[in-house]
Amino acid sequence: MTKHPATKPTGAGKSSFGLIDTVAFFQELGLKKGITFLDVACGRGAYSLAIADIIGENGQVYAVDLWEEGIGVLREEAASKGIQNMTTFVSDVAQHIPVEDDSVDVCLMATVLHDLVADKVDRKVMKEIIRVIKPNGVLAIVEFYKKEGSPGPPKPVRLSPEEVDQMVSAYGFQQKRYTEIGPDNYLQIFTAARISFSFSST
Repeated sequence: MTKHPATKPTGAGKSSFGLIDTVAFFQELGLKKGITFLDVACGRGAYSLAIADIIGENGQVYAVDLWEEGIGVLREEAASKGIQNMTTFVSDVAQHIPVEDDSVDVCLMATVLHDLVADKVDRKVMKEIIRVIKPNGVLAIVEFYKKEGSPGPPKPVRLSPEEVDQMVSAYGFQQKRYTEIGPDNYLQIFTAARISFSFSST
């Protein structure tokens, strides 16, 4: 996400983890031991911390965010819990996700896609996700229902499930599941084919 002088990235400090039905979320996600997991724009990393435990010591969590303060909090929390299978990065995901090509089994964007769209960097981020995700890998997207009121961003910024599906499908992903994970949030799960989508230089 874009960064401006003396400001935090869009959405920094906000997390949907405390809003969702975590039992339903993890049941739908169906994470396996030993996988490689990427948390895009992870913030303070509430999702990453929970997932590190689920995938076990042979798994690997990559947590990436431009917000240095949030990554610092995550690092401290991971250290206090003795988590050994997490690697954190301060990086602009619209420029570079510091993960090897074709290395990620599951990628999560938790209530971040709407910010990327608002900042007009969603195309760049999707290009990076396509680069790092394995063929047939999973892309999981958590978003707010498109309605008025808190919690969540203003209604015009929000993305409906149909908008997310249309957007992500344009990059070669196929939606596999959609589920409600609370009164304010939904989860969509996509799988990646061997993607040959051509990006322009713009």
